[in-house]
Amino acid sequence: MPKASVTRLIERDKKTLIEFVLDIEKYPEFIPFCISSKVYKKKEEKDVTKIIADLTIGKKPFTDTYKSDVKYYKKNDHIHVTNIEGPLNYLENNWKFVEKENFTEVHFDVDFEIKNKFLNIIMVKSFQFGLNKIADAFQKRAESL
Repeated sequence: MPKASVTRLIERDKKTLIEFVLDIEKYPEFIPFCISSKVYKKKEEKDVTKIIADLTIGKKPFTDTYKSDVKYYKKNDHIHVTNIEGPLNYLENNWKFVEKENFTEVHFDVDFEIKNKFLNIIMVKSFQFGLNKIADAFQKRAESL
């Protein structure tokens, strides 16, 4: 089961970064191996923003799509993501944002299991590297906003 976390200091305010992470349809523009994304439903409630979205990841011809349930908890600036369907047995990732003086500390952790046992073994070996590449892409794009 691949599990990893990263923390980044980004020179942007917390609100901008949260909106950036929730703008799922723009992920293919800058995230490595993200081929497409689609938001099916977005509902604003008093304390929670709820999003149902697909991400298609991979490198052609090896691609897969998974559907996620994304919840942004406004009171504690926390984004929690779980899978609904797709190639994963489960997915859980969390984004936490802590605003400092001239930057925001962003904590991102992910834990998942791929249904294909062979691919899961490969991902365990290389996932921290891949997560760092994704975090680099998020940071570079966020700092260019």
